[in-house]
Amino acid sequence: MATKNCWLVKSEPSAYSWADLLRDKRARWDGVRNFEARNNLRAMKEGDRVFYYHSGEGKEIVGIARVVAEGYPDPTGKDGDWTAVDLVPHKSLTRPVTLAELKADKSFANLALVRKPRISVVPIRPDELERILDLAQTKI
Repeated sequence: MATKNCWLVKSEPSAYSWADLLRDKRARWDGVRNFEARNNLRAMKEGDRVFYYHSGEGKEIVGIARVVAEGYPDPTGKDGDWTAVDLVPHKSLTRPVTLAELKADKSFANLALVRKPRISVVPIRPDELERILDLAQTKI
């Protein structure tokens, strides 16, 4: 079986929170209007893990979702070539991991969330995945 990739998506909790995804059980991840983030959505494969990050208020990773529908045309994208994916919740983190913790930890020096804070969909390397899970006191 192929190794699954890991990603991180950001959402303002007031727009669509982790609790909303838990309640809805499935959501279309759409509305992304940045080419790099769009390309990351297109690279997602069914079964990939996705960390769910509350941006704005909270600024913390709170859960893990999974990709259940790979990239397809974003129905909210009237102008341009945009992509959406479908996510389902997998697991809430035992302990949220804050942006401040990530910035303070030298092992995250190259973390895309830290280096490119404006990008809403970023890849997570395997070593970053393991360290985030350690900090979150969570096993998958």
